[in-house]
Amino acid sequence: MIDLSTYIRSQDKKVFAVLGLGRSGLTAACALAQSGAEVWAWDDNIQGREKATDAGLKIVNLNDCDWEKVHSLVMSPGIPLTHPKPHPVAAAAKKNAVEIICEVELLYRACPHATFVGITGTNGKSTTTSLIAHILKTAGQKVAVGGNLGTPALELPDLDHEGVYVLEMSSYQLDLLEHLVFDISLFMNISPDHLDRHGDMQGYIKAKKHIFDRQTKSQTAIIGIDDEESRAVFDQINVESKIKTIPISGHIRLAEGVFVSQGHLTDDCFIPTNTTAEEIVDLNTIERLPGVHNHQNAAAAFATCRSLGLSNAEIISGMASFPGLAHRQELVMIKNGIRYINDSKATNADAAARALGSYDNIYWIAGGLAKEGGIEDLDPYFNRIRRAYLIGDCAKDFATQLDKAVSYELCETLDRAVKKAANDAAQDGYKDAVVLLSPACASWDQYRSFELRGDHFKQCVNEIVSPSGARNQHGSIAS
Repeated sequence: MIDLSTYIRSQDKKVFAVLGLGRSGLTAACALAQSGAEVWAWDDNIQGREKATDAGLKIVNLNDCDWEKVHSLVMSPGIPLTHPKPHPVAAAAKKNAVEIICEVELLYRACPHATFVGITGTNGKSTTTSLIAHILKTAGQKVAVGGNLGTPALELPDLDHEGVYVLEMSSYQLDLLEHLVFDISLFMNISPDHLDRHGDMQGYIKAKKHIFDRQTKSQTAIIGIDDEESRAVFDQINVESKIKTIPISGHIRLAEGVFVSQGHLTDDCFIPTNTTAEEIVDLNTIERLPGVHNHQNAAAAFATCRSLGLSNAEIISGMASFPGLAHRQELVMIKNGIRYINDSKATNADAAARALGSYDNIYWIAGGLAKEGGIEDLDPYFNRIRRAYLIGDCAKDFATQLDKAVSYELCETLDRAVKKAANDAAQDGYKDAVVLLSPACASWDQYRSFELRGDHFKQCVNEIVSPSGARNQHGSIAS
């Protein structure tokens, strides 16, 4: 746990109010208390307050407290700051001129000499965060990875000037920073999301752009330009000329920047002046970075790691050994030339489109609790699907939407779908066949989380397709 004592001793007011006592909030409260601060802990739910009491923290109702004594309100990013309306405690803190921050800000104040890399975007930020951290670790760098991804910021180790914090940053967290300056900021992409928390699309983009706050020419901004809104952000930041900017793309050839063309990662940024763009690696040879969206992730990781001083060889080595993220186009197994891919994180059609666009000869397992619009927008990918295996609550609705465009089978449950898909893929014998779980749906009709759904898929694959599984003379799974 991060030691905040040096920072706490430098402040006149020693009271820190903490609102929201989930994992990150409770970690922040405990870190502050152990570092000598007086902590007023509060959660609207009694379960949160009970956990804080068990941890020895002081419970103070922040809806009725003396704000004159409070230095900062450390607020869980999940609690509304502005929309649809501010939480009453946030409104009271703002009225009393008390800063409202999140735990990532405290990490920066405790370890200001470390290098901070921040990654944001609607899609791909978790993979990019993990990929950057993996490359740095394999190159022998001192790295800690967390933030919105996995480990809360104050559970990370203390790092000095030789260390690098690689932090996934949500729009909620970016709204709660006061002094943190990212040495390298990544703005991956933007599409409508969390609009209820930011008012509208412009409010959402504004929150994401906080990742550039306080940066100067000594810092770097890496910005994806594969969508219209992100291109506008790049143009604005580049024209202002306050920050070193590097454009990246997963499929557009750039005159200057880092891009991928026909799967080839190319550097036209870190090369000597007046030299030809340099091809770095053929990403088609890296199994765990498939598809245009992962190509953008790779371009972002390359630009970041080169900015941090790594060589091309170190970056290529790290990419090649990247294990990928669970439930995000996760390669479970290759058996008899058939790949089994767990993309359970694809809980809507937009996410499923990235997976469907990454493969051919797909045996697609889809269904669950559908989002608005279902799979209507996936029509451009239907020609890649050999057969669909529909499960869960929306199976019949998806069947109607597929109509005659894609052959399908109603399977109800995941184990049946895996068995039928594996059989069909084995019998058809198409080259590069893929059994793909990319549900385009939430999991809640059959599973408590997409993680449990993905774990069940992996279990089914290992039981049905494992070397010990019984097969008939045609290579099919025995019923």
